[in-house]
Amino acid sequence: MHYSGSCHCGAIKYEFESNVIDSGLRCNCSMCRKKGALMSVLTVPVDELTLDVKDDALTTYTFNSHHVKHHFCKVCGIYTFHKSKVTGGYRLNLGCIDNLDTDNLPFTFFNGANLPSITES
Repeated sequence: MHYSGSCHCGAIKYEFESNVIDSGLRCNCSMCRKKGALMSVLTVPVDELTLDVKDDALTTYTFNSHHVKHHFCKVCGIYTFHKSKVTGGYRLNLGCIDNLDTDNLPFTFFNGANLPSITES
C-alpha cells in the first residue's frame, strides 16, 4: 500500500510503500512515555522513505546512548519518526499518517524501560 504522512504544520511530509498497517507499538521508556505516540510495528528502510522537508524543519533529538535518532518538526514540535537502533530503519508515528484511524488499532507493548540499555525509544 502507498502511505503518506506529515507533521501538524505540513513542513515535514513523507511517503512510503508497505504492507497494510493494522497494528501499532507502544513503548514505556522515558521518551516514549512522554511523547505518547503509537508507533509503527514495521520499520521502513531509510532509502524507502521519501521525505519532503521545508525550510530545514526536520530536527533530531538523541539521549542516553545517542544511537536512536528521534526526528521531529522544529516548527510545530510533532514527533514524526525515529531511526531504530535495532533495524536501522524508521519507525513512524502512526498519528502522522494520512487517513489512518489509530483510535482502535491493537498494539504490541515494548518494555523499553527495563532494558539494560535502551535499544528502542
